[in-house]
Amino acid sequence: MAEDNVKGLVLAVGSSLFIGTSFILKKKGLHRAAANGTRAGYGGYTYLREPLWWAGMTTMFIGEAANFVAYAFAPAVLVTPLGALSIIVSAVLANFILKERLSKLGILGCLLCIVGSVIIVLHAPQEESLTSVQEIWDLATQPAFLIFVAAALSIVAVLVVYLEPLCGQSNVLVYLGICSLMGSLTVVSIKAIGIAIKLTLEGTNQLTFPQTWFFMTVGAVCVIMQLNYLNKALDTFNAAIVSPIYYVMFTTLTIAASAIMFKDWSGQDASSIASEISGFVTVLGGTVILHTTREQEQAGTSINAGAANRHTSGEDQKSGDKEHLITLHNTDYFE
Repeated sequence: MAEDNVKGLVLAVGSSLFIGTSFILKKKGLHRAAANGTRAGYGGYTYLREPLWWAGMTTMFIGEAANFVAYAFAPAVLVTPLGALSIIVSAVLANFILKERLSKLGILGCLLCIVGSVIIVLHAPQEESLTSVQEIWDLATQPAFLIFVAAALSIVAVLVVYLEPLCGQSNVLVYLGICSLMGSLTVVSIKAIGIAIKLTLEGTNQLTFPQTWFFMTVGAVCVIMQLNYLNKALDTFNAAIVSPIYYVMFTTLTIAASAIMFKDWSGQDASSIASEISGFVTVLGGTVILHTTREQEQAGTSINAGAANRHTSGEDQKSGDKEHLITLHNTDYFE
């Protein structure tokens, strides 16, 4: 494996460890905050005074920074699918720290993610070394990628202008289609920015080129739009539905965008490409299984809680009936 790919791999895995841990720290902080004030879900901000929540935010920032840098060294086909490892980290830590039991099917999902990630790593392509942001601009303006961008923006326009008002509140694919398409453009922009910063730190200043600032502007606009519609999706639909669908769509479109722009698979034989696709599909399968088992466990918990409440109510009713009978049969009543 190329040296840059190894650096990108280490950064991507480290990013997943930090991000996966951040979910647990933030959730633990939210639980503590809820015990001392109004829950965040009900408009409370007590969590802002909770150190654990801030520790989670700090680890998430470190993880996202590591992920950003990873794109400067390794192709998106290697970095992006490894984001699934953060789900494994959070699931395992939740099992031990939050006592959220990981089922056998959940363990299978974790194993599938690991196996798929290993396959991707072993067959990851070696990225062509770029020496200036102008070379990246040439890649971004090639006809094939311009067609991809035009198609992506056209679909986004149709989704925003026509389909969002029509069925945005009832079809999860509308919001997720928008943020996934914009997310694919976000990643290639971030990769361009990362390479520009890397070259600048190595002594070749890329900040003097207007293309660098163009990529920064595009990246900022895409991130804002992506997060806006992801929040809409999470606010409207169940997170257990949003998360796996978004991961599948976002990862697939990102790999496609990167493969077209940066020619990630150029020079690879059909066997290596097929292996990478197989690894990717394996990771997707593991991710869907993990989210499905979590949704089932949450539903089971709700049902059990409801049954417990009904049982308690029934016992209370029986107790009330018994008290009533005791009163009627009290000998004092007849005196």
